[in-house]
Order: sequence, then structure tokens, then C-alpha cells
Amino acid sequence: MRPEGNLKIMSIKAPDLEWLQGDVPRAEGFNDTYFSKAGGLAETRHVFLQGNGLPGRFDGCERFTIAEFGFGTGLNFLTTLAAWQERTNRPDLTFLTFELFPMTGEQLARALAAFPELAPLAEELLQAWSPEPGWNSLKIAGANLQIGIGDARELIGELNAGMAGEGEGGEPAIAPIDAWYLDGFSPARNPELWDADLLKVAADLTAHGGTLATYTAAGWVRRNLQAAGFEIEKAEGFAGKREMVKGRKP
Repeated sequence: MRPEGNLKIMSIKAPDLEWLQGDVPRAEGFNDTYFSKAGGLAETRHVFLQGNGLPGRFDGCERFTIAEFGFGTGLNFLTTLAAWQERTNRPDLTFLTFELFPMTGEQLARALAAFPELAPLAEELLQAWSPEPGWNSLKIAGANLQIGIGDARELIGELNAGMAGEGEGGEPAIAPIDAWYLDGFSPARNPELWDADLLKVAADLTAHGGTLATYTAAGWVRRNLQAAGFEIEKAEGFAGKREMVKGRKP
């Protein structure tokens, strides 16, 4: 892994964590948990996979690109990877994600230990985990993992949608995005990842017919998504949460 060449050198700061119920990490800086205390794995499957029509949409594709705001523990990536591996004719998978405060290896291992069914994939991720500022490119279980370490509002502007591979400065040149996982911390506590300008760039990088899913149904987030160019609808939330949001780019 290596940082993208044009990115201003920055130091990496791991999050300050409090551990709830033994294995649920809470980011003290955002006063928010990384996954639901009611079941992180089930939450990911309900919100992000089901919300984007996955894993069914993998069938019949040559390649599929997922992008995410908020890598966190890597749970969304690993859950997606496990579902992708189960498909008989699976496409080439690229998972592109952003994280401002990457966990240390020790923090990541403790968080992922709560999901023993993902243990083999988690171990492969942990062995490769050594994030540096800028773009980091990993191959995990046959999938392409591109992690942008830094401010998503800056990093997303470096992407070149329309071709696969790598740009001249080391940034990923990606195929148009097929599905978005919008998984930043609560919009009230982390408004930067729900910013109208950021979501507009995300929409511009999205394929026609591409989708999004997020756990929040906050009104101003919905309005920002609509202004960015997505058609959105509310859906049933996870574990008693009344609503979540799904969307599609026409």
C-alpha cells in the first residue's frame, strides 16, 4: 500500500474508542457506535446489502463497483465479500471506501472478533492492514479493496470514473459506481459525510441505475440526496428503527 502522490502529507490518527457490552466500539469523538448493539452483521445485511439489491445484483455482471463513506471496522466490506464469494458466477468486485480515522490493527481485531463467521476473511484483512494517508490498494480474497485514508471531501475529487486501473498519481481510476453504502456516523454528529457537495460528486461518479442505501432517514439528508440527482424512497429500518433510505440514479 502507498499514499497517493499528490496528497498533502498528513498524520494518521486512530479513533478514541469506548467498548460497550464488551465488543461494540463507540467513537468518543462522535459519540456514536460503529455498528448496532442489536446485531452488526444483521444490520449490514438489512441496510446495505438488501437496500442495494445485493447479492442478487452480482449475477450476470462482469464487474461490480461498490463505494462507501465510513470504512470503520470493515464490517460492511467483509459481509459483502462473504456474500459475493457465495455466488457461482461472481463478477470482478471493487470496493472503494473512505476513512478519516482508521482503527489500529488491535482495535480492528477486537471489533471483528464479535463476528466469528467472518473470521477467515477478517484475518486476511488484518494481515494486510497497514493504512497510510491517501489511497491504499489491497487484494482481499480476490476482491479489490481501495481505501482512501483522509478527508473524503478531498479524496473523492481525485477519482476518475469511467475506467478501471490506477491514475497517474496513484489514485484509483474506477468504473462507474454501482452501489453506495452511506455509513458515516450520525448526520447530527458527522455532517461532513452528508454534505450536499460531497453527495453531488458521489452521484456524478455513479452509474445510471446505480443505487444507494443508508440507515438514516433524516430530512436534510434526503433533500441533499435528491438535489444530488438520486431518486429516493424510505424503507423499513433495522431492529425497530422506523425508517431507512434507499435510492437510485436514473
